[in-house]
Formats: sequence, structure tokens, C-alpha cells
Amino acid sequence: MILKKEVNLPLCMAPMVGLTHVALRLAVRKYLPEGVKTIWPSEMLNSRKIPIENLKTTPETLRHDIETELVPQLLGNEKENIQKSIQRLKTWGAEGIDINMGCPVQKALKHNYGVSLMGDIEYAGNVVRYATEASQLPVSVKLRAGLQNDFSFLLRFTENLQKSGASWLTLHPRTAEQKRRGFADWNQIKELKKNLSVPLIGNGDIQTADDVLQMLTETNCDMVMSGRALAAKPWILAEVATKLGLVKLNEIKIPDSDEESAAEYGRHVLNVLNLCFEYFKPDLSLRKFRFFIRHTSVWLEFGHTLYSICTKHSDKENLFLSIEKFFESEQKMYGTTNLRE
Repeated sequence: MILKKEVNLPLCMAPMVGLTHVALRLAVRKYLPEGVKTIWPSEMLNSRKIPIENLKTTPETLRHDIETELVPQLLGNEKENIQKSIQRLKTWGAEGIDINMGCPVQKALKHNYGVSLMGDIEYAGNVVRYATEASQLPVSVKLRAGLQNDFSFLLRFTENLQKSGASWLTLHPRTAEQKRRGFADWNQIKELKKNLSVPLIGNGDIQTADDVLQMLTETNCDMVMSGRALAAKPWILAEVATKLGLVKLNEIKIPDSDEESAAEYGRHVLNVLNLCFEYFKPDLSLRKFRFFIRHTSVWLEFGHTLYSICTKHSDKENLFLSIEKFFESEQKMYGTTNLRE
């Protein structure tokens, strides 16, 4: 079981640096049908900083009281910092802790964080034990195919994570070197699932509701994780819930054409804009909003035009009006796009 309470939707959003902040989480949660539950991430949090930060004012840890099923992602490798961070995050409202062992960026690698932990089976197991010793919260681990792209190594690595107390795992089956390039090897998710005694979340190349169902069927994983696609098209939550019979079709409105999807994306964009300015200071609001547009407008036929509009204004009012005007003209939003660059 993922979390101790019922989570009935096998789709969740990925933890993404600069994206899975409170404004986006609230905007996406709006599309979660009543009675349907999933888990929610945070941005990647640094265990060296969490013990000394004000979690009520730090942008990465801002949250709303309605947010439940929060599983913040923690980056770290030192016992004291990990345990102090988890104690603070438990008070903050965390219902689980996700340990990052998949981040391939150089900033994480130079501190022996992220995917670099996959170079040492025993050390990675110790990191999980540090986390499980800190509280009663379930601990998960998000990992990649590893540094070696050696499946036998991955089996040994994940077996030790289980022994060390991991409650579930998330696999993004690309190597650190690949980053987002190439195709995610779903067969690794399928084979890993056969060898695990804990739940497994599959991640990689999920852009549509049909992708979610296909991964569930092909790999037998317990849940699917989607990143930028779900940030751009949050109605996928409702679409998957409908396809799985968790809600009735006539109870929820789901875009059924490229034009309707674009119009709904426009409404979603304006909501994210409002929420960014509600939670963050103006300069930070603009940066976070533009970052959101840069990563989600790739599904829009003229997404480059929308992004250009967003770089021309530095005040919320004119930005809102310009975006509103852009979507007054009929736009198209596609189900899939090239995300492998």
C-alpha cells in the first residue's frame, strides 16, 4: 500500500525542480474528482537546508491547508540532516518521504546526492535506514536505471532498498547519462515489478491518459507518474479516473478535441498565474510562471508565441490580459509532442 490511507488513483505527478510548488499543485489538484485520491510531491528539497529554513516562508515548502497526501522529495546523504529534515517535514504535513536517487544534474552529483547514490548499494541502503529511523512515515525512493544500465545491478540495488525499509519505489528507466533523451525502457519497470515485494511506480514517456493505462497494463506497476504532461494537461487525472470507473463520465468535463484542450490549457495557465502571484513575491512569481510556460507550452501549436508573450510583461495585470487575448483566438493543443531533446 502506498501511504497508510487509501490512494485510489494510480496516477501521480512527478517531483520537478521549479515546477511542483504550491501554485502548480493547487492548480492541478483542481482537476482531481471528488472522492479520488493520489499522492502529491514537492519540489526537490535539500536536507542541508530544511533543518534551518522557515518552512512557512521558504518558497519550496509553501503549502495550503487543503493539501493532503503530501510526499515531499528529499535530497541528501547525511544521517543527521536527513533525520532533522524528516522531523520538520512531518510537522509541516508530510504523510510520506521520497528520497531522491535519480537526479542526474551536476549540482547533485558533486555532493554525492541523487543518482550518484546508485553507485553504492550499501550506502544507498543506509540513506533509507536513516530516513525510516527518523519517524513512522513511509519512505519511498525515486531512482533511474542507474549509472551502469545494468539490470542485474538494479535488482541487487532495489532488493537492498527493500531490506532497508523502503515502502515503495519509483523507477524512471533511463540512465543518468540519458537525462530526458531517448526512450524510457518500460520493460525494466515490468521486470523490476516481478522481483519486488513493495509497490512500484512507473515513470517515463507518459503524455496521455492512454499512456497511463498502457503502462499499467504492460508493466503491472502499481501506479504511474507523469511530469510535464500532467503539469500541462491536469485533466488527465480526471480522464484516467473516468476510464477506470472511479467517476462517471457525465460527472466530469474532459476536453475531447485539440481545440478544447487548448482552451482548457488557457484557463489552467491563468489559474497558475493567479496562484503564483498569490503565493510568491512578484519577481519570483514571474520567474516561476515563465518556467511553467516554457515547460508546458510545448504541447501547444503556437506555444513559442505564448512564451514570447510571457517574457514581454513584468506585471500581472498586463500579462493576464495578453494571455487572455491570445486564447481568444482558437488554438490547438496536441496529445503528444517530442520531449526527448
